[in-house]
Amino acid sequence: MIDESRLRRMQFRAWHRGTKEADLLVGGFFDTYARGWSDDQAAWFEALLDEEDVEIMAWAIGTAPPPARYEGPMMQALRALDYIPIAR
Repeated sequence: MIDESRLRRMQFRAWHRGTKEADLLVGGFFDTYARGWSDDQAAWFEALLDEEDVEIMAWAIGTAPPPARYEGPMMQALRALDYIPIAR
């Protein structure tokens, strides 16, 4: 189980990216999945948080391929985009 202080730090960084779009993408992904992550998955996400928002968004929407270190089930979940609420 991931330490609560580590989760809080990740949550803050996920929801304070700099743009509303990035906040929804990264923060929404965190809120949806973080409680079930292993230490390795949390480490993957922490590394992702160090990347530029424009890169993360491009990887998520498929306009640019992610580096090999990010490929796998976590990136597939990020690409699903079904965790982002859409107001109508």
